[in-house]
Parts: sequence; C-alpha cells; structure tokens
Amino acid sequence: MTDPLLPELLDLALEAARRAGALLRDGRPDDLAVAKTKTSPIDVVTEMDIAAEKLITGFLADHRPHDGFLGEEGASSPGTSGVRWVIDPLDGTVNYLYGLPTWAVSIAAERDGETVVGVVAAPMRGETYRAVLGGGAYEGDRRLAVRPSPALDQALLGTGFGYIQSRRAHQADVAQRVIPRVRDIRRGGSAAIDLCDVAAGRLDAYYERGLNPWDLAAGALIAREAGGLTGGRPGEPESGELALAASPGLFAPLQELLEELGAWHD
Repeated sequence: MTDPLLPELLDLALEAARRAGALLRDGRPDDLAVAKTKTSPIDVVTEMDIAAEKLITGFLADHRPHDGFLGEEGASSPGTSGVRWVIDPLDGTVNYLYGLPTWAVSIAAERDGETVVGVVAAPMRGETYRAVLGGGAYEGDRRLAVRPSPALDQALLGTGFGYIQSRRAHQADVAQRVIPRVRDIRRGGSAAIDLCDVAAGRLDAYYERGLNPWDLAAGALIAREAGGLTGGRPGEPESGELALAASPGLFAPLQELLEELGAWHD
C-alpha cells in the first residue's frame, strides 16, 4: 500500500472492531435469551448494540476527529476530512440474542465516497476479515480467494430475510424458486459474515434484498478484493434494492435468475 492513509485507517478499524467485539462477547449475559429481568432480552441487545457503536465512534473520533460517521444505531455526521466511517456495531442481532456464534462487528472507511478499507470481526468464530482497496483480502495471515465459479446448478448460495413480514414472505417465495436451480441455500443470519464467506470460498454466492449501507460496506469490499464481483440489479451497484456477491463466472447467471424471479420486489 503506497497510500499512507490506508494502513492508518485499517489499523484503526481493526482495533475498533477488536474492542467492540470484546465488549459484545464479554458483556453478553449467558442467559440472555431467557432472562427474566425488568427489561426484555431485546432491550439488553439494543443496549449492547448502542454501547458498541459508541465505543467505535469514540475511539475513531479520538484518533481522527474530522472524519464523518454513518452507523446503524444513529451515528451520522458528514465530517470535513473526506473520510467517512460506515459502522454496523452488531450485525446478526438475532443470532446474538439466541447465543448463536454468527454475529459480527463491521467497520468500513470511505474516502470521497469510495470504500477503501473494510473490517469484519466475528469474535465467536475467532475470525477477523480485512481488506484494503487494491491490496487483497485476508483473514489472519491467509489471503482470501473466492471459489472457482461452478455452474449455477452446482452453486451453494447464502441469503437472508428481512424483518418486515411482507418482505420475508416474498423473499421466501423467491428462495423457494431459486433452490431447485442451485445446489442448495444457506441462511447464516449476518450479511457481513455471508459476504466474507463468499470471499473465503465457503459460499459460491450471496444475495439479499433490504440491506443498508452499514450491512454491506465492509463485506462487499472484502468480497471484491478476494476476486468476487458485487452488484445489484443488472447495471447497478449493490444497494438496499438488491445486493449480490459471487465468483466472477457465477455472477451474471445468478443476477439474471434473480432478475427473472423479481428478487428486488417486496
């Protein structure tokens, strides 16, 4: 990396994600899903989510006070440096609530609107994924690479479902029509981790409708830097309308199938 700013942003993102991951891992009550306290389990998760975002934004602001923020839990400021941090402090909240290990801290840095650094830390899996624009994607010392592209009917896909009932029903209908055309479908519960699993070759592709910028920013960069392609509907970037990541030879056939099935509808 010849640009000295990028290693600085990466180091800050890694440390912020490490600290937030430790807070979430160590601060979660063992009996959270069945706790009978004066607050509901969901309230406890929300408090942890907010605390993690405050930890991340506070740490980053201490080191780079002129940067902007966009966070799931409300952090929003434009900044004046040209750098903006896009933060999901707890991606996979339902998994976290139930004690499932597939949840993550996702932190991306944008410079002048382009994502240049992405970090996804999955503490319960003992994994931290990272990427810098033009520098490849890594988990620990291992450089990541997407799987060789299979035929569509041999592809293992990941997907997710939204919280809105009508959207979930449509997503389930799309999945029902996708599954006979592919090897199988997995539903992990964390968009950030699903994108990293594409990068690591654990999934051939991933798609979902209804994601937010903080769900996508870090994981999509990691997938691209591992050799994958990302996008939305044909000719468009990934967005809340549709997000897709896949190995290069699989991307277009899957995108065409999702367009045919109206995966971008609610």
